Amino acid sequence: MKNFLLKKEFSAIIKNKKLLISIIAVLFIPIIYSGMFLWAFWDPYAHLDNLPVAVVNEDKGATFEGEELNLGDELVSKLKDKKDFKFIFVEKEEGYKKLEDQEYYMLVEIPEDFSKNATTLMDENPKKLDLIYVPNESYNFLSAQIGENAMVRIKASLSKEITETYAETMFDKVAKLSDGMKTASDGAGKLSEGAKELSKGSETLHKNLATLAEKSIQFHNGMNEASKGSKEVADGAASLSSGLSQLLEGHQKLQNAANELKTGSVSLASGMSQANAGIQKAEQSIPQLISGTEKLQTGAQTLSSSLQQWQIGAESAVQGAKKLNEGTVLLESNLKNIMPMLPPEKQQELQVALNSLKQGSAELANGTGQLANSAGQLSTGANTLSQQLGALKQGQEQLQTGMSQLAKAGSELETGANQMAAGQKEFVSGMSTFGQKFAEAKDGSVRLAQGATKLAGGVNQLTDGSSQLADGSDKLEEGAQKIAEGNSKVHKGNRELAEKLADGAKKASSVDADEKTYNMMAEPVKVKNEKLNEVPNYGTGFAPYFLSLGLFVGALVLTVIYPIREPAAVPRNGFSWFFGKFGVMAIAGLIQAIISDIVVLGVLGLEVKSVPLFVLFSIITSLAFMALIQFLVTMFDNPGRFIAILILIFQLTTSAGTFPLELIPESLQHFHAFLPMTYSVKGFKAVISSGNFSFMWENFMILLIYALVFMVGTLIYFNAVHKRRFSAAE
Repeated sequence: MKNFLLKKEFSAIIKNKKLLISIIAVLFIPIIYSGMFLWAFWDPYAHLDNLPVAVVNEDKGATFEGEELNLGDELVSKLKDKKDFKFIFVEKEEGYKKLEDQEYYMLVEIPEDFSKNATTLMDENPKKLDLIYVPNESYNFLSAQIGENAMVRIKASLSKEITETYAETMFDKVAKLSDGMKTASDGAGKLSEGAKELSKGSETLHKNLATLAEKSIQFHNGMNEASKGSKEVADGAASLSSGLSQLLEGHQKLQNAANELKTGSVSLASGMSQANAGIQKAEQSIPQLISGTEKLQTGAQTLSSSLQQWQIGAESAVQGAKKLNEGTVLLESNLKNIMPMLPPEKQQELQVALNSLKQGSAELANGTGQLANSAGQLSTGANTLSQQLGALKQGQEQLQTGMSQLAKAGSELETGANQMAAGQKEFVSGMSTFGQKFAEAKDGSVRLAQGATKLAGGVNQLTDGSSQLADGSDKLEEGAQKIAEGNSKVHKGNRELAEKLADGAKKASSVDADEKTYNMMAEPVKVKNEKLNEVPNYGTGFAPYFLSLGLFVGALVLTVIYPIREPAAVPRNGFSWFFGKFGVMAIAGLIQAIISDIVVLGVLGLEVKSVPLFVLFSIITSLAFMALIQFLVTMFDNPGRFIAILILIFQLTTSAGTFPLELIPESLQHFHAFLPMTYSVKGFKAVISSGNFSFMWENFMILLIYALVFMVGTLIYFNAVHKRRFSAAE
């Protein structure tokens, strides 16, 4: 009875209700472990609309091409229609506070310059549109990664919309460009005609430049003469400056004399006023003298004495009048040298005053002379006054006439003296102003001398420049010849340009843009996702990993509750011992695999390429894990279980069930090829998603080899132990 020990093992399990219940529970460990994970993460993206995400719109809008642009509002409107997340639209302060309080997984902020930056594409320094994405990674890291992928899609959508706006504007510019090219074509035609005229003008320019070259030589010769003359001007300016210095000194002396003359003229005017007052009084006394002639007879003696004194005063007055006349003549002589310096109107006024003064002084001298003569006659005839009253009366009448003339001349002399004093005052003031201007003239002469020196230097440089001008004129003549030739080519080129612009305008006007054109410009490349062996959801993608993990854990837990080393009865040999233990584990592993397959296929709805092959591969995977763990626990007991846990940990990281192998540390990649879960994951992927059954069978055979190797190892161990323990007892 080859299966004797196997029956004993099952009989012992059935009899031990506690063990039986434990083993039955263990049979569901793989599906509880793997099925729960697959169920929980079967398709998490299908529930993103339950993930709360805050949206803060700070955009203030902008104006683009005369139209209002509010990308922030448009984005908010689109997000309200989308079901990517549970979008909650809040104010900035509230959004960040609740994000910190873990009420939101992430926050999307639309800055205030969002629309404004969209209008800067054509600017010298265009600005990108910042869309601020703030995940709370401490709340849930994977949600942050999911949100980042969603932001990429939002960015692509916004980029398309903005590019459509720019494309529409660009095509409008193309239409305007067409009109501009037509205008440019017409202008190019006119430019061609102008170039033709320019060509003619350049020939004329060439002739004129030849004349210029000839005249520049003459100009150079003239500049040599000008250089000599400028040196003479500099020398003359220096002499002028020296002469003005001497003249300024003479002017100072003349001004001092004028001040003295001003003082004398004031004194003269004062004296003339007093003399005129006396004459006026004398004139008023003559009528009384005539009326009192009769009384004079009695006072002849007294009159004789008085007339003698009067004669002496009259003679003195005659001498003073003569001196006044002589002084007036001398003043006129002195003023003749000064008068040309005065303004013409002042000269005329001064001359009139001098003439009046001369006439008055002459009349004064004549009158005082007559007065002296009369006084003498009166003095000599005083004794015979009474006898010659008729003659005295006649003489008194003559005296009255002379006194009237004298009074008139005195008044005129007083007026002239006052005018002379006023004129002299103005003359002194003019001399002061003249002195100031003379000083400025002297300073100007100094600057003139300096400028003349600089002029001489500049003329020398100009002379050198005229030489260079002559050389340049020759070169200009040569250049003008080349310009004439170039203008001829420009004429031909402009004619060709006009033709090409007309063709370009025709082609540009043929562009007919619409919404489809704008859309194509905004999204010229459309990624067509043609998936190879499409995986519909996370559950399908992770099924190979979690199924392998569940079956391995189920095998490991079974060794905890089932006595994997001690036989239910005395084994005949090591083979029956091994078969009894492995048989129980194999049947348990078979049941675990079938239960797991039923749940993932029937309950979770896992779609596979072949159900029979999927079930078959699940069974070989379970048996391979059972064989491995049986070997470790049988050989080492609890340390063996610890080794199995270490293998499980290594398999979690190196089996490439989650992240690609190339993304894990290189030091861990070396364990990949030596662990059985590597091949179970590959085989499950082939039978579930790719349908590459040859690849599945390849991994199936590797797992079968794992199973056989560890089964043989366990068999060898049981044979060795059986010989030591039971052979001696027999």
